[in-house]
Amino acid sequence: MTLQVIGAGLGRTGTLTLKTALEMLGFSPCHHMLEVIAKPEQRPFWSRAAKGEAVDWEEVFGAYRASVDWPSCHFYKALAARYPDAKVILTVRDPKRWFDSMTKTILQTLQTIPPDVDPSQPSFARLIISQQTFGDDFSEASVIGAYERHNAEVRRSIPPERLLVFEPEQGWEPLCRFLATPPPSKPFPKTNSQEEFWARLPAQGQRP
Repeated sequence: MTLQVIGAGLGRTGTLTLKTALEMLGFSPCHHMLEVIAKPEQRPFWSRAAKGEAVDWEEVFGAYRASVDWPSCHFYKALAARYPDAKVILTVRDPKRWFDSMTKTILQTLQTIPPDVDPSQPSFARLIISQQTFGDDFSEASVIGAYERHNAEVRRSIPPERLLVFEPEQGWEPLCRFLATPPPSKPFPKTNSQEEFWARLPAQGQRP
């Protein structure tokens, strides 16, 4: 098994919807933050990656056909280099709507994660999302600025023939055309509303 699809879009851009759609198309399993929450044995790997240590991507992705969401979207360049035949999908949405969703979900979660046992060794989520993506500044200008810079860098660094900029509202047609796979007969999925996000967390028992 090898990684065939790399999701470069930040969380709350429809990444869980994309995960569901990719798995319906046969790109299964697809990695997502929920995988890390469900499989805590992956956490040391992501902590090493977040600290900039050398990692063997096959340690995690040898078991996956696709990846979306944090933490993997943070490393889309490294993954694109490691898996040169994989296609890259950048999920996007209106910046202000995205910021509103982030504020009411992920950013709120980051501020309620229990304190690190050792403050000098922050969790990989704090390192990747809070520090490295947003510079610990959750103001609207800072967060939207980081979002727009990230998206611009994806467009700049990934060749256009290898990249799909995708809004989940577009449905099956552009996604299936890009992946050269026939669309399924089932409707395009829509999942992970804010209500679903919060309902899911207690069931996981632990946060990254």
